[in-house]
Amino acid sequence: MGSPRDDTVDVVLVGAGIVSATLANLLSELMPDLSIRVFERLESVAAESSRAMNNAGTGHAANCELNYTPRRPDGSVDIAKALAINEAFEVSLQFWSHLVEVGAIRDPRGFIHRVPHLSFVQGDADLDFLRARHAALSVHPMFADMAYSEDHALMAEWMPLVMEGRSPGGALAATRVSRGTDVDFGALTRLLFEGMKRHDDFELRVGHEVVGLRREPHGPWRVRARGLVDGRTHEVRARFVFVGAGGGALPLLQKSGIPEARGYGGFPVGGRWLVCRNPDVIERHQAKVYGKAALGAPPMSVPHLDTRHWNGRRALLFGPYAGFSTRFLMQGSFLDLPRSLRPDNLWPMVAVARDNLDLLQYLVGEVVQSRKDRLDTLRQYMPTAQAGDWQLEVAGQRVQIIKRDPKRGGRLEFGTEVVTAADGSLSSLLGASPGASTAVSTMLDVVQRCFPDRVASAACQERLRRIMPSFGGSLARDPALLRAVRDRDDRCLQLD
Repeated sequence: MGSPRDDTVDVVLVGAGIVSATLANLLSELMPDLSIRVFERLESVAAESSRAMNNAGTGHAANCELNYTPRRPDGSVDIAKALAINEAFEVSLQFWSHLVEVGAIRDPRGFIHRVPHLSFVQGDADLDFLRARHAALSVHPMFADMAYSEDHALMAEWMPLVMEGRSPGGALAATRVSRGTDVDFGALTRLLFEGMKRHDDFELRVGHEVVGLRREPHGPWRVRARGLVDGRTHEVRARFVFVGAGGGALPLLQKSGIPEARGYGGFPVGGRWLVCRNPDVIERHQAKVYGKAALGAPPMSVPHLDTRHWNGRRALLFGPYAGFSTRFLMQGSFLDLPRSLRPDNLWPMVAVARDNLDLLQYLVGEVVQSRKDRLDTLRQYMPTAQAGDWQLEVAGQRVQIIKRDPKRGGRLEFGTEVVTAADGSLSSLLGASPGASTAVSTMLDVVQRCFPDRVASAACQERLRRIMPSFGGSLARDPALLRAVRDRDDRCLQLD
């Protein structure tokens, strides 16, 4: 073991995925004087949750994800979450456009493409829901271009592989948003870190695992990292630490000892895809077609027939099929879950297990599914699917949030949540979807919370308005601003 090297920096980011890459670029744009260090335990960036195969890639904008628009007890559809997610994704598009304008991202076609977003349902009850969802969303300027149809011929134009081979006369419906996108968050992460070379005091250290996180009394954080090749350990003193390590965030947050982390637990859920290997089939589908999740399924398991763009070529996936492992990371340990148990989170985790037996039953059923079972599910969305065209591949791990609940003891959350120390010296992102798509909005909140004095300056406020024209306004309430922002983003990101 080598002797520790003690550096002092302004910012340490743990994990080299899309969220840390986003925060690094935001800080670089707003506070170019900061010294920034990033530690990544793997040998490359974006190798876990941000990797294309491990990420939904939808460019979550709530166009097609039905779980973002739940039905109220009176039958109406609640669109509040859909509006919030759509606006958050628009913030991401604005920031990426700015990075293209200043040359930090060279070619946006390396990570984003125009792909229509569709919702598809079957049966009278689900048709009634989709009809009500469309009626609630389409009157809003942010979703004004959402089309609805029960016409089989039109739906065959929208999604030919979904409609081929179906019996005529079935109760089917779909909505379509033509301005949807497909985002390769792995490629975007690499581009963002590449762009950080323009920052004067930035260093990315891959193959370095953060194994210790301790606060000095009334002082900075001591971040202890171990090189996985040479085994040497050294410490960095940091005034601000962000833990964006995906499934690895919870254990580090627990090590920090901040009171705000008490009561949090994690429930790991894995995923697998059926990946099409027939280029003729891939070429005939150009859409993201989302259906409804099975009873008891987590939102990340909403089935979809999904066009992707990877490494300059098209791909076609179906899934995801959920799985279960006690690992928090794909390359983690089977002891990750038991090691995360603490006296302060044990009862919330027990309460969640008690109240989510349907989820546990669903996951067990997914794990033991045969290849025939998976193909049968695929054929509900693509009746003519041939077994030889599809291959099962493993996707990533997600750790869903478990937190204390005064009434039930604990509850399971399927979104993302930022946990921040009271003094703003440490922050962490927990949870899964739609973290990647809304990363800019989420990290902007972190910057405002943890660097309040600097962000409040007139110069920084003006800089934010130049970077993101909607900053300080509301796209949801200003149709003219929405049009202007979308026109600029389409032009900069070459989506028009």
